[in-house]
Amino acid sequence: MTASVLGLGHDVVDVPTFLEQLDMPGSTFGALFSSRERRQSAMRAQMKGDGEGVHLAARWAGKEAVIKAWEEALGARVSPYTLETVPWARIEILDDSRGRPHVVLAEEVGRKLRDSLRSDPGADPDAPACDHAWHLSLSHDGSIASAVAILCPVDAAVLL
Repeated sequence: MTASVLGLGHDVVDVPTFLEQLDMPGSTFGALFSSRERRQSAMRAQMKGDGEGVHLAARWAGKEAVIKAWEEALGARVSPYTLETVPWARIEILDDSRGRPHVVLAEEVGRKLRDSLRSDPGADPDAPACDHAWHLSLSHDGSIASAVAILCPVDAAVLL
């Protein structure tokens, strides 16, 4: 069995610049995160003894990496979103019970992902579509936060 990769995304965030944008009066940058992301970032900052912003910056890099991997997977197909319409808060970068980051797509975003990656765009929209798995790594060091996202198809035979 070989694993296939549909898309790979990487993003790097300058933490001081990110924090300036986040703290700018009247900025709506904070609305790009869900309440769960903000809560987990605050908890991680408290546990690690650093600032919440560095953890939000890593999550922002994660969101950007997810979009880049999705865009790569699309190839010549048209993206369901433009830069202005990406539902950033509906693409969550959350920690699991062991503190490992993972991607959580809101139901409608997950549906758009499956629909956009159908091998036959003219197929019956009610037909089962391929499920996808995300692999995600976040990191931050000093003034830099970084993330890598890999999008893979889930082979139903492997799940049996």
